[in-house]
Amino acid sequence: MPRSSIVTAIKRALPAVVSIRSIPYRKTAGDEYEVLPEDSGYAASSENPVPGEQSPSEMPDEGLGGSGVIIAPDGLIVTNKHVIANLKERYEVLLPDGRWYPARILARDPATDVAFLRVRKQGFLPIALGSARSLELGDMVIAIGNALGQFTNTASAGIVSGLSRSLVAALDTAGAMEELEGLIQTDAAINPGNSGGPLVNLNGEAVGINVASVLGAQNLGFAIPIDIVRRDMEELRSFGRIRRVYLGIRYMPVSEELARTFHLPVQEGALIASDAAVPTVIERSAAHRAGLRPRDVILEVNGEAITTQRSLAAVLSQKSVGEQLALTVLRGNRRLRVAVTPTEWQTPEEEKSSDRGKPTQDGKSS
Repeated sequence: MPRSSIVTAIKRALPAVVSIRSIPYRKTAGDEYEVLPEDSGYAASSENPVPGEQSPSEMPDEGLGGSGVIIAPDGLIVTNKHVIANLKERYEVLLPDGRWYPARILARDPATDVAFLRVRKQGFLPIALGSARSLELGDMVIAIGNALGQFTNTASAGIVSGLSRSLVAALDTAGAMEELEGLIQTDAAINPGNSGGPLVNLNGEAVGINVASVLGAQNLGFAIPIDIVRRDMEELRSFGRIRRVYLGIRYMPVSEELARTFHLPVQEGALIASDAAVPTVIERSAAHRAGLRPRDVILEVNGEAITTQRSLAAVLSQKSVGEQLALTVLRGNRRLRVAVTPTEWQTPEEEKSSDRGKPTQDGKSS
C-alpha cells in the first residue's frame, strides 16, 4: 500500500482528534465534592452556561487520561465511558487550536464503553464516519490518539486482524470488569491513552473507537465499531439520552460444549437459562409477555443468525426500543416465530431494588 495513502488518511482524520484530561473538583466545607451535573439534553446553548465553566485553559499537560474525536461541527465529541468515569473530576479537552477547553458530559451508553462530551465552540471539522460492517480481515487501519498520556496525535498503522471479538477487561482504575462484544481486533498499536481515539480506514473515515489492548500480548488491540456510535448519536439527538433495548432474559451463548451438555440439536444461538433459584425470563418483561420460556434457544433476530461471531447482545445493540422484532426460537425440536417488542434497559442505579438484568454465574442478561 503506498505510503501516501496512510499519510493522506491521517491528515484527514487528525483535525478531529482531541486529548482529554481530568481535573479534580475542590472539596466544599461539607467535605463533599462540587460535581458538575450531567446534561439532560443534546442541544445545550451558550445562553445557559455550565455552572463553574471556565475559559479555555493554558495549563500544563498534567492529568492527560485519554482521547476523543469530534463527530459534529457543534463540538460533539465521542470517547470511551471509562475515560470520563470519575464524577469527582471535571474534564477538559485539547482542541486542534492547541488550547484546553472545559467539556460537559452529555451521556454514557449503559451497555457499552461509549460516552459523549460537548465543548461550547462552533465550526469544527468533524471526522467522517465510515462503517465497520464493510471491514474484512487484512484491511489497513490506523489508530490515532494520545499515547501513554504524553504523546498527543500519535498514529500507528496495522491491519484488521479479527472481527466480532469478545473481551472481558478492567476498564477503570477500580478494576471493575466489563464484557465488550462485537469488537474490531487490530495489530495497530493501541496504548494506554489511545482509548477514545478513532480507528480509521485509508479514506480517513472512523470505523471504530479504540477501547483496549491486551497486556503482555504483542500488537493485540480492540476498537468499538463506529456503527454503535452512530446509533448512540441518533438516540442522543432524538431523546436526550442513550436508550438500550431490554428483552428480560438470562441466557448463555450456545457452543459445541454447551450443546453437548444440554443435548441441543444446534451449536449456535442463545440458550435461555433454566435455574430454579433465579428467574431467567423476568416477570412482566418483553420476553415474558412474548411467551419466551427457559431452555428456549433464540436462533435468529429479524432473520439474522445468532452465532459465536455475532452474539445476541451484538445484534440487539443495533435495534431500537419499541421496535418489534421477529425471533426464530427453538423449543425442543420445534422452530417457532415469536414477536417481541423490547423495552428500555435501565441503569444499575435505576434497578437497585430489582433482580432485573443480573446475569447468572455462567450466563448473560439482555
